[in-house]
Amino acid sequence: MGALGNAYQWVQSYVTEDKIYCIHSTESEVAIREDARLGGFPVNSISKVVTVIDPVTAKL
Repeated sequence: MGALGNAYQWVQSYVTEDKIYCIHSTESEVAIREDARLGGFPVNSISKVVTVIDPVTAKL
């Protein structure tokens, strides 16, 4: 089990010229903020993904 527990998973990050967007799987905003603190990254905002649109779901 990691430092943030089994209910937290970093999925991936997208890097632009001036920002990093990280995708996490968790129910806890606190876990995201703690991961950022441990990694030395700032957290400017957290948004919950409510719908995913991709080539498969676009055809439904």
